[in-house]
Amino acid sequence: MAADTVTLEIDDAGVATVTVDRPESLNALNVPTLEALEDALAEAREAEARALVLTGAGEKAFVAGADISYMRDLSTPEAQAYAELGHRIASGLAEFPAPTIAAINGYAFGGGCELAIACDLRVASERATLGQTEVELGIVPGWGGTQRLPRLVGDETARRLIFFGDRVDATDAHEMGLVGEVVAHDQLEDRVAELAGELAAGPRHALAAAKESINAGYEGSREAGLAFERRTWAGLFGTRDQREGMDAFLDKRDPEFE
Repeated sequence: MAADTVTLEIDDAGVATVTVDRPESLNALNVPTLEALEDALAEAREAEARALVLTGAGEKAFVAGADISYMRDLSTPEAQAYAELGHRIASGLAEFPAPTIAAINGYAFGGGCELAIACDLRVASERATLGQTEVELGIVPGWGGTQRLPRLVGDETARRLIFFGDRVDATDAHEMGLVGEVVAHDQLEDRVAELAGELAAGPRHALAAAKESINAGYEGSREAGLAFERRTWAGLFGTRDQREGMDAFLDKRDPEFE
């Protein structure tokens, strides 16, 4: 692993569990953690994992988002590189050659929400809260959210979530189709293990083919959309609203946008 902030465990059934392990930072994704996450996905693929679970360490967060203190001072080229890194990981989940499950045990905001929706299935703890909150920082979702979210919850629901940066609890997320299942917090690990174990015991090639076929229905326009999103996201760095949004977050105050 590239850092000690991501762990990978593969059990005897072939279930790979990838855990973002920065609970003191609500599992926010800085560059070393993103690189370690990319390495973990590559290692799980190399090991031919039959199912993959993505989750976060601790009791509060799945992944609370990207590292805002790092993002605040990025130039447009640096932001483009950061977007590319996040996209590689989201695409790695979406294109992983076995089913993937997001075990959402707490906050899943911004980039964390984007990684969750890049997974095939989402199971949320009753304590979970999700949201594409980037607009509060003067930017837009930059790791696939503008493309994957509308396909998951429908066009207007996605627009409302992205335009207003709303945070939704697990029950509302389930009702709008953002997550497929909500369970008691102390049952999350067992329920996800049950699903992952069933998938791992299933026909490997058929499941891989089913996933690839489902994805193929989106790929024609999605790639162009994702490329546009990366450019748009990176181009917002250096604007007054981007700086004000991130300064306000770090200063724990309300932003004053143009």
